[in-house]
Amino acid sequence: MLIFGTIGYLFRKFGYEAAPLILAFVLGPIFELNLRQSLLLSKGSFAIFFTRPISAIAIILAALVLATSFMPYLTGRKKDQGFLR
Repeated sequence: MLIFGTIGYLFRKFGYEAAPLILAFVLGPIFELNLRQSLLLSKGSFAIFFTRPISAIAIILAALVLATSFMPYLTGRKKDQGFLR
């Protein structure tokens, strides 16, 4: 109980949200199981994630979302933080 209280205090102090952590705890084991199954089917090759259309599209979309989140920092313009700050 003391350990989780300390973790909760640190999360609150550094401004981390709890929802992504809970989502990671729920989806993490499912993701790991499916990753292992995919790697077993492909005999350990990660190429299966880039040669299949659905997974390739998902990887490309994730890379685009990640790249667009860094665009304001690369161009030197930071967006307004909105009404929450």
